[in-house]
Amino acid sequence: MTNKALTSRIRNLVLTSLGVFGLLASGGAPAQSVFDHFSTGFELDGGHENLTCEGCHVGGSFGPTDSACSSCHSQSGLVRASSKPASHVATTGQCSDCHITANWTVITFVDHSSLTGSCISCHDGAQATGKTPNHISSGDQCDDCHTTAAWLPANFDHSGIAGNCASCHNGVTATGKSPAHIQTSSVCEDCHNTATFQPAVTVDHTQVLGACGSCHDGVTATGKHPTHITSGNNCDDCHATTGWLPANFDHVNITGNCVSCHNGTEATGKTPNHIQTSNVCEDCHNPNVWTPTFSVDHTQVIGTCGSCHDGVTAIGKHPTHISSGNNCEDCHATAGWLPANFNHTNITNNCSNCHNGTDATGKPQSHIQTSNVCEDCHSTTVFAPVNTVDHTQVIGACGSCHDGVTATGKNPTHITSGNTCDDCHATTAWLPANFDHVNITGNCIDCHNGVDATGKTPTHIQTSNVCEDCHTTNVFMPVFTVDHTQVIGVCSSCHDGVTATGKHPTHISSGNTCDDCHTTIAWRPATFDHIGISGNCVSCHNGTEATGKTLTHIQTTNVCEDCHNTTVWMPAITVDHTQVIGACGSCHDGITATGKHPTHITSGNTCDDCHSTTGWLPANFDHVNITGNCFSCHNGTEATGKGPTHVQTTNVCEDCHTSNVWAPVFTVDHTQVLGACGSCHDGVTATGKHPTHISSGINCDDCHSTTGWLPANFDHVNITGNCFSCHNGVDATGKDPTHIQTSTVCEDCHNSNVWVPVFTVDHTQVIGACGSCHDGVTATGKHPTHVTSGNNCDDCHTTIAWTPANFDHVNIVDNCFSCHNGTQATGKGPLHVLTTNVCEDCHSPTVWVPVTTVDHNQVLGSCSSCHNGTTATGQNSGHFNTGQDCGLCHDPIAWTPADYRHTGLPYEPQDHRANLACTACHQSNSEIVNWRFPAFQPDCAGCHAGDYRSGPHKKYGDTNYTASELRDCSGACHVYTNSSMTTIQNRRSGPEHRISGGDF
Repeated sequence: MTNKALTSRIRNLVLTSLGVFGLLASGGAPAQSVFDHFSTGFELDGGHENLTCEGCHVGGSFGPTDSACSSCHSQSGLVRASSKPASHVATTGQCSDCHITANWTVITFVDHSSLTGSCISCHDGAQATGKTPNHISSGDQCDDCHTTAAWLPANFDHSGIAGNCASCHNGVTATGKSPAHIQTSSVCEDCHNTATFQPAVTVDHTQVLGACGSCHDGVTATGKHPTHITSGNNCDDCHATTGWLPANFDHVNITGNCVSCHNGTEATGKTPNHIQTSNVCEDCHNPNVWTPTFSVDHTQVIGTCGSCHDGVTAIGKHPTHISSGNNCEDCHATAGWLPANFNHTNITNNCSNCHNGTDATGKPQSHIQTSNVCEDCHSTTVFAPVNTVDHTQVIGACGSCHDGVTATGKNPTHITSGNTCDDCHATTAWLPANFDHVNITGNCIDCHNGVDATGKTPTHIQTSNVCEDCHTTNVFMPVFTVDHTQVIGVCSSCHDGVTATGKHPTHISSGNTCDDCHTTIAWRPATFDHIGISGNCVSCHNGTEATGKTLTHIQTTNVCEDCHNTTVWMPAITVDHTQVIGACGSCHDGITATGKHPTHITSGNTCDDCHSTTGWLPANFDHVNITGNCFSCHNGTEATGKGPTHVQTTNVCEDCHTSNVWAPVFTVDHTQVLGACGSCHDGVTATGKHPTHISSGINCDDCHSTTGWLPANFDHVNITGNCFSCHNGVDATGKDPTHIQTSTVCEDCHNSNVWVPVFTVDHTQVIGACGSCHDGVTATGKHPTHVTSGNNCDDCHTTIAWTPANFDHVNIVDNCFSCHNGTQATGKGPLHVLTTNVCEDCHSPTVWVPVTTVDHNQVLGSCSSCHNGTTATGQNSGHFNTGQDCGLCHDPIAWTPADYRHTGLPYEPQDHRANLACTACHQSNSEIVNWRFPAFQPDCAGCHAGDYRSGPHKKYGDTNYTASELRDCSGACHVYTNSSMTTIQNRRSGPEHRISGGDF
C-alpha cells in the first residue's frame, strides 16, 4: 500500500469516526473515540498521547499530515509547537534522531549522523560532556579520534597532540611499549610515526638501550650479513648509529685472523715493500695501532735476518759490533738479541778482541794464569771444558793449575817430591818423564827398591841402602862419590880395578891397604902441588884420581877453575854462574851464599825470575812467584803506585790488574771499587750510559750488577718515563702476544717490583669485552651457577668490583623466574598478587616497580583479589554496588568502556534507545532492580506496563490484548477474526517495538 493510499484510508476512517461521534452527540451522551491512530503509522505516545485531534489536525484537515517533527515543531509549522531554539546545535533537522515523544527536552540519545557542526560546538563541557581535565594534550577536533558511536574505543588521530608519546602511551592512559619491544628510552616519536606506528619510520639510536645485537639479529632488524667478516656481536665496536658505513673498525671481537680480511681485496693487505713473511699478521701487528709493530714473531718471517735488519727496515748490526759475518741467526735468536747463542764460525779475529771483559765475558778471576790467546785451548763450539791446553800460553808454575781441582794433580801414590812438575814432566805429556831428582825429598830406596823403580843389581858391591850417599840423581852411573861409611867390607873388595878403581899403574908405590893413606871421605886431600898442571881440575879432581866435588857442593858443571883457585881452594875466588846448575836458591840460601834479604818483597824463591847472574840489580821483575799483594810493593814508595787519575778503589790491585800487562785491566772486580758507578762509568774512564739508554737516574747499580751489564736486575725506582717507553718489544720485553688487549699504560696494573702476577687491574686501560679476559683461564670467568645470560659482563658488573652488580637484563636469555625464584634472586613477595611465573609480561627489567603494564592472562584468581583499592585501583566511591567480579563488566585490555551483559533477560538494557544508566533500574545503586510493575519482570512490561494502551492492540473484535499478554513488547502481534483465535485477520510482524528504536 502506498503512503498516499494509506493517508486516504486514514482520512476516511477519521471522517467516519467523526460522523459516528456526531450522531452520538446529537443523540445525547458523548462517545469515546476508538480510532486506532497506530494504524496511521504515527503512534500517539509520550507527549502526543493526550493531545486532542484538533491540536494537530487544524481546521478539521486530517490529511495529508506530515509526520516529520519539524512540520509542527517549527516557527512555520501548522501547529504552534515548541521549536528548535537558536542555541540548538546545528543538525539536519531530523528531531527524532535525538528527541523522543516522552519528553522533548530530555535527550536520552544523540544520533550524531544528524549533527552538522563540529563536536566541540556541543561537547564544550556545558551543553555536553567536554574534554576532561586529565585528557591528553590535543586539539579540539574530537572526531579526529572519537566516533559518534562511542567515545571508546577511539581511532586516535595524533595530528593535534602537543605532548610526547609517552605522556599517554605509558601502559595506563594508552597502550605502552610491549614486553617484546626493544630496550629504548620513552621518546617514541624519535622512531615511530603517528600516522603508521608500524613499521618504524626511522630509528634514533640515541634512544636505544642495550647492545646492538639485541635488535640487529636478522629478525627484529637487519643483522650481521652471512659474508660479514668473522667477529663478535658487539656491532658498535665498529659501526656507528648514523650509518653502517664507514665503519670505525674495532678488532677486539674479531675471531678470525687478519688476512681473512686484510687480503688486499676486502681490506688493505701487505704493501709491496713489506718484509717477506707469512700471512699471520696478528703475530706482529696490534689491531689498535697497526704501525709500528708491537712485536715481531720471527717464526712468521721468511728470508734471512739481514733482509730486514739492515739498519733501515729494522735495527741492523751496530758499528761497534764484533767483526763477524752477516748471518744474524748464527748467534742471535728471534726471541731477543740477548742473550746470544754465539756462533764463532764467521769470527775473523782472535777471542780476546771480544772476550776482554767489556765487549764479552773475559777470563774469570779464577782462570789460570795464561796469555790471552784463548783459542789455543778453548773451542768456539764448546768453551768449557777446554779441548786441549797449549802450555806455551800458560803462565806460572804447573802446580797453580795441576792442583787436583783445576786440573789433574799429583797422584796420591806419586813418589815423594816437590811440586815443581816441570822438573820431570813436559807439557806435551806426563810420560815419558825426564826425571829430575832435585826436588825429591825422600831417600832413593823409597823408589829404587826393585819394585817402584830399578833397585841394586846382584853384582852391586856390598853396601847399605843409602843410595844417595854414592849415586847422584843427575847421573846414576857412574857414582859421583862413594860414602864409604855405607860400604861393607875392606877397600880392596871393591877397589880391585874392576868393581872400582884400583891402584893406578902410576900410583905411587904403596901397599894394598888403601886406607893406610886414603880415607873413606876422599882419596885426597893429598899434599898435592898443582904447578905445572896443564889440564883442568876435573881431569884429576874427578873424585877418582883426586878429590872431586863434595856432596855438599852446589850443583855446577865440572869447570872447577872458573870459580876455584888452585892455590887456595876455599873460598872460591869468584862464581861463574854460567857453570852453576839448579835453582838460585839452592845456593843463595843465606848459608852457602847470600840469600833473600829480610826486607825483600814477598816472593817465591826462584831468584832468576827477576835477577840475572850478572848482577842483582837491575832486576827484570817477574810477578809469577810474588805471594804478597801488589800494594805491598806498588805503594808509590817501593814501586809505582796508583796514579792521581786512578778510579777510587781499595788497594787490592791484583783483583783488576794482571802482572803481565798492567794496562788495560784484564777485569774489574767491582767489590774493590769505591764510590758511585758513575764516577768511573762516565763514557771516558769506562763505558757510560748509552745515548739510547732508557730514561733513568745515574745510579747504575740500581739495575746493573758488577758481574756484568747484562742481565740487569732492573730497579724501576729512578725511572722517570712510563713503562712502555722501554717495554715496547724493542728496548725491553713488551706485551706478550697472548697479553689481554689493553692500552700501553703498563704501570696501571703491573708493579715494577714484581711484574707478575699483576697487583691490580685498572680496567680503564683494558680494551675489548670483559669476556676476552674473564674467561675462567686468564681471569675469573662466569661461575657455573651464574644466571643464564650473555657474555657482556659490563652489562651488570663494574670494573670496580663484581658486586654489587647493577644488573642489566638486556642480555638475559631466560625468563625472569629462572633467577627471580626467591633463591638465586628476589622472587615474588608474599603479598604479590596471584599470578603465573612469567614476570616479564608485567614487569620491566629496567624498572621493576611500578609495573609497566599488566598482562591479565598471567593473573590467577578474581579481579578483586588485586583491584581492591590497595594493590590496584578498586571500585571508586560512585561505583555500582555489586559483589560480582570485575571481569563481568570490565575487560583487562581496558577498564572502560565496561561491557556488562545481563544474563537471564530477553534483552540487554544497555541497548535501549534511551541509553539507560545502571541507576535507571537499580535505583538503590545495588543489584536489586526496582521494578515498577514487579508482576511483569523481567519483561518489558515490568517497567512499561503503565505506558501500555490497550486501544491500539486489538486481539479480535472489540477485545484488546492485556499488558500481561503483550509483556514482551518486542514480540509479534496478531489480530484474529473471532474469539476462537484460529484465523488471523491482521498481523503485525515482530519485533514491533525495538528497544533501540526511536519510536518506542
